[in-house]
Amino acid sequence: MEYITATSDMAGAIYDVLHAVIETVYPKYYPKEVVTFFCNHHSKEHILDGIKSGNMGVLLDKDLVIGTGCFDGNHITGVYVLPAYQNQGCGSHIMDSLETEIAKNHDTVILDASLAAVCLYEHRGYKTVGHGMYKLENDVKLVYEIMEKKLEK
Repeated sequence: MEYITATSDMAGAIYDVLHAVIETVYPKYYPKEVVTFFCNHHSKEHILDGIKSGNMGVLLDKDLVIGTGCFDGNHITGVYVLPAYQNQGCGSHIMDSLETEIAKNHDTVILDASLAAVCLYEHRGYKTVGHGMYKLENDVKLVYEIMEKKLEK
């Protein structure tokens, strides 16, 4: 497996990874309004913006995009791995790459953890420093953990 910087020709594959994860994993933790919110948020335009930033990468298994990660400053803004590749170290591979890049300019890293990912991040040494909540339609609330980790240079 190899983690590389995403290019615009990968936008469709990244979209497929994001939506496969959101539609498969998120319904186990969140109501349909939250799933819809995330699917809408991760549009092709949003993905292209992430690619243009130069801070979005993809995890490849041969030529297949199996995961993606993105950051902004010291904030990891997303880590997604296709369900068939989860629990095989792929998320850790992406996180190692993101943390290494962030450590070049920052002492700490922060992220907003979905309920599905909190345990993964805790195992990597992240600590909850706050709780976030975003109000959606039908009085549904999207809740998440704000987590932080000190980085070693």
